[in-house]
Amino acid sequence: MEITASAEINEAYGDSQTGYSPNMGTSYDVLTCPACKKATIVTYFWHEDMESEDIKYEFLFPTEKIYPLGLPENILAIYKDAEKIKALNVNAYATAVRRLLETVCIEHGAKPDMLAKMLKELADKGEIPQKLVKVASGLRNFGNVGAHAAAGELSPKEIPIITALTTALLEFLYSAPYLATLAENKLNELKSKKT
Repeated sequence: MEITASAEINEAYGDSQTGYSPNMGTSYDVLTCPACKKATIVTYFWHEDMESEDIKYEFLFPTEKIYPLGLPENILAIYKDAEKIKALNVNAYATAVRRLLETVCIEHGAKPDMLAKMLKELADKGEIPQKLVKVASGLRNFGNVGAHAAAGELSPKEIPIITALTTALLEFLYSAPYLATLAENKLNELKSKKT
């Protein structure tokens, strides 16, 4: 990313015994993505004796994305990959979300097949409720449009819809069970302390 603006606040520090006074301070950088042209603002502390790999960046804008709780590592990785391309290409984003949906279906025991059949199989087995199949089918349909030129073209207006549907699906399948288990474990822990 290109640094398009920068500001530094230098700090004075000196060792009275050695007389050594390194240059140091806090920097604020505005970075611009060469692909999507969106800005990111970071800050970091530095001093002249630091190696570049020792610098710890703190993102001020946009704030760090909070992902649904309880996602397995492979699902989280696919989700993050989809999020990275969201602002660059809506069609690619919808296709990546469709891949995420296929992975979720396989992870929940569906036999690899056409996505519509996999969703029906999970609903028939009671893994997901019928209402959630409608949500997932919406994602599948957006993914089809994104993947097939003849099906049309998605616009940035569809991003919030795709994101909301994806979040709803992941929270139902992963976050809700994760939080229920967390609460149950905490209650058991409190009960055991009482006795």
